[in-house]
Amino acid sequence: MKIGTIGYNYVHDQKKENFKMDRPKGAGAPLLLLVKTPALFVIDGKEYSVKANSFVLLNAETPSMYMGKNDIYTDDWIYFENDFWNQEFIDRLEIPTDTPVHLGNNMEELSQLIHILCYERYTSDAYHEEIEERYTDILFLKLSRLLKQKSCAFSKALSEKNYRLTQMRNEIFTQPDAVPDVGEMARWLGMSRSGFQHLYKKMFGVSVMTDVIASRIQKAKRLLSATNLTVREIAQRCGYNNEYSFMRQFREKEGKTPTEFRNSL
Repeated sequence: MKIGTIGYNYVHDQKKENFKMDRPKGAGAPLLLLVKTPALFVIDGKEYSVKANSFVLLNAETPSMYMGKNDIYTDDWIYFENDFWNQEFIDRLEIPTDTPVHLGNNMEELSQLIHILCYERYTSDAYHEEIEERYTDILFLKLSRLLKQKSCAFSKALSEKNYRLTQMRNEIFTQPDAVPDVGEMARWLGMSRSGFQHLYKKMFGVSVMTDVIASRIQKAKRLLSATNLTVREIAQRCGYNNEYSFMRQFREKEGKTPTEFRNSL
């Protein structure tokens, strides 16, 4: 797909500009908006109260109107050239059109990509067209991935468990020495051991024990680098019952013993 025009972090003062974008016959080209402040949209006759950090992908001929709900309206925007628009690509990625979708803080990653695209669109540096094309594909791929993650994370049936899973994962990486065993974690969530392990991997893409081991090894490397603690003391501080289990696992992951790692620094 090819960009026609693009804007990053455009700010409109509602009082000074009386900003209102009204297109009763559509924008004339596919339009992607990253809405950063609360807004009112009317799309094909349907009114939407749009939260900050939402996106809207409008088809070229869809009647639309939008404006800020408060004094300031801010967005990123991209108009795409009709002749290069790939609707099949959008459909394959399951990205909805003509409907606002709230992304929350996850939208910042997309906004940074648009910032990069702004530079590539208006520069004459070498390979800017190829770079622009690839970043455009990445933008939509990232958007699709965020939508799929959002669909899983905010399912009504799973929202509370997912919130507690996120808390648990934070604990794993901040206090690996205090992490309970898998059975105890499952009981804390009110789940079976197998159900907990399945949901954890579905949500984060890795098993809970992979995260536990990774967090322990990360902390061990920090302690080996920054302290004079013995291997036994480091093993205890990283949640191992004995130093031999720690040394075996460290070597499996790092290809050297803790002492060899420390001596190589």
